[in-house]
Amino acid sequence: MTDLVTEGSTKPSTTPKNATDRHHIHEGDFVMFRLLNGEVRSQQVNRSGAITLGRLGSFNADELIGQLYGLTHEIVGKSLKVIPPRNMEDVEDTEATNELINDGMAVQPLTAMEIETLKQSGVHAAEIIKKQIEAHANYELKTEYSKDKYKKRKEAKFLKAFTTVEPTLFNVCEYWFHKDQTRIRDLRIDTLSQMINLANIRPGGRYLAVDDVSGLLVSAILDRLGGDGRLLTICDVDSPPAYPVMTQMNFPQHIVVPILASLNWATAEEDYTPVALLPDPAQESIKSDKHRVRMNKRKATSNLLASARQELFVGGFEGLLIASEYEPMSILERLAPYIGGSASVVIYSPHLQPLTSLQNRMRLDPQYLAPSVTESWLRRYQVLPGRTHPTMMTTGSGGYLLHATKM
Repeated sequence: MTDLVTEGSTKPSTTPKNATDRHHIHEGDFVMFRLLNGEVRSQQVNRSGAITLGRLGSFNADELIGQLYGLTHEIVGKSLKVIPPRNMEDVEDTEATNELINDGMAVQPLTAMEIETLKQSGVHAAEIIKKQIEAHANYELKTEYSKDKYKKRKEAKFLKAFTTVEPTLFNVCEYWFHKDQTRIRDLRIDTLSQMINLANIRPGGRYLAVDDVSGLLVSAILDRLGGDGRLLTICDVDSPPAYPVMTQMNFPQHIVVPILASLNWATAEEDYTPVALLPDPAQESIKSDKHRVRMNKRKATSNLLASARQELFVGGFEGLLIASEYEPMSILERLAPYIGGSASVVIYSPHLQPLTSLQNRMRLDPQYLAPSVTESWLRRYQVLPGRTHPTMMTTGSGGYLLHATKM
């Protein structure tokens, strides 16, 4: 059983990166692909491999390596062709309205069979869209905005194109929130940003975290530390925790290996009795090289465990961040002795009741200053020339945060 989660367990990218090339796609990176219909997918780019995007088909992954993020590509055979970006100023409003338009089957003479015949004959998607527009009886009656929406719908249907999305914290959080928000306990990006700010995460700081949101909280802290500081996480598994969000962030090793260490709840107990240190392999009879390697790994694991436990018990951490499925009071009672004075305590929960109950108990405890519970609220806006307005669909709640200062 491995009690200590080694820092390299999430296999961060081994490709050397710096501030000047982090906006490029590297071999081994996880890349998000935004299709024209708004769907976002994520795949790893391996040299000499293939990327498959459903109905769009597949292409050689080598085509993406070295490319900038944010470019729109069209799949042509097994290769890619960069599509120049469209200019929003190309859409100009007119006096036309949509009130006299009566959409129906008769306004679009091209049948599905005719369109399929054009596709099989090798006609480009742009030509198919052009033929549909020419055959559309009411197209000229539409407003310029409606024409633009019509073209985009047809492009999403016929054009084999996608846009690469840079795996920033914002984009990765948005991806998981729409893909499977239960995996991140409904933690929205605006709530996550408030957690990082309330906890005063900064380069060089030392922090404790309990992350049951698939590594989203750990990724946010590592991203803010930028390779300078220390993060000790407490988890409930014996083996290295699976942090799928962290894997998608494509962190280089110098951002993760010297910064992150993890203990499980058993090894975080002061009365825990660790496994006896193994004898030095050099002093024992080693049967084979494989045996020597295995003994060295066990020795290293024991040393890392002892070092991480000692670091926890010394305490003095500058902040405690919790996003867990367990009752927050029990976690706070266990870890509060290890955070220093003036440290921030930030706890996230998708439900209000656990945090209000904890707030009432913290108010009676003189070691906590000004415990407060807040609810995040976010309203998205579409910002386009002449078309700026709130979006019609939004999430009901961004969850709740409890913040206090340790005295």
